[in-house]
Amino acid sequence: MVLLERLFPGPGRVWAKLEGFNPSGSAKDRTAAALLDSALASGALEPGGCVVESSSGNLGVALARDCVLHGIDFHCVVDPRANRQTVAVMAALGATVHRVTSPDPETGDWLAARRSRVADLLTRLPGAVNLDQYSNQAAFEAHSSGTMREIVGQLGRAPDRLLVAVSTTGTIGGCVRHLRETGAATRVTAVDAVGSVLFGGRRGERVLPGFGAGVVPGLASLTPVADVVRVTAGDAVCGARALARREGILPGASGGAVVAAAGADRRSGTSGTGGTDTVLILHDFGNAYTDTLYNDQWVAENIGEVPEWR
Repeated sequence: MVLLERLFPGPGRVWAKLEGFNPSGSAKDRTAAALLDSALASGALEPGGCVVESSSGNLGVALARDCVLHGIDFHCVVDPRANRQTVAVMAALGATVHRVTSPDPETGDWLAARRSRVADLLTRLPGAVNLDQYSNQAAFEAHSSGTMREIVGQLGRAPDRLLVAVSTTGTIGGCVRHLRETGAATRVTAVDAVGSVLFGGRRGERVLPGFGAGVVPGLASLTPVADVVRVTAGDAVCGARALARREGILPGASGGAVVAAAGADRRSGTSGTGGTDTVLILHDFGNAYTDTLYNDQWVAENIGEVPEWR
């Protein structure tokens, strides 16, 4: 937990929960461990078995690492938006990477295309198991007993505000579960991408991986969130670069979106008063985004003009 006093000088305190310090570099370490542990405990998966999963990047790296530790063969399906460095790390850890090269013909969505390829691989790879990060409730437990419990312990109380980027909704769902079980009054905000279909959003083009979804995952229906903020790709770039250049913290795309949402709260005057604590969960660091999010030419070609931080 890091206090962001340069970017958000007050009133109130804004903290960043830096999930990039997990072993494989993201919050998905928690999810991967929970999914594998659940499958192994139930007997659905055995050491020496085979796992097939779809990922935009971080879960793929986390599962590649954990599968090594369990002696499990891992196949990961990615699409062209996955960061090149992230895919290379999966391969370095021994994963077999399958790339879909065109979106789903019916919906135009990349996630739907990835899930279709997963279904195909399950018929081709003997004994293969899909852990299904999109509907497996083990993810909730990972972030309830892990992420949110740590935040409360490190602050000494539940925060007044919590902003979480959403995709599978496992992180925010687990955090909400912990807060409800403990009776906390924390206001939880889901930070979604413009173009995402989560929480009633309208489908559109999304160029940044890591937040938003083109298909509503099963976990989303179990995640009661009343407060949703949708962030453009340009605003996510703005937030990420502002955090890097004012706090020395290099976030990924979803982290940039969360920072942008917090900044909009500050400008609107709804972020709280002195003595309040707001926590931003930053799912990963931005090292794998230097060719995209932090590359001026790529941003100009794929996103266009980026607003100035205010």
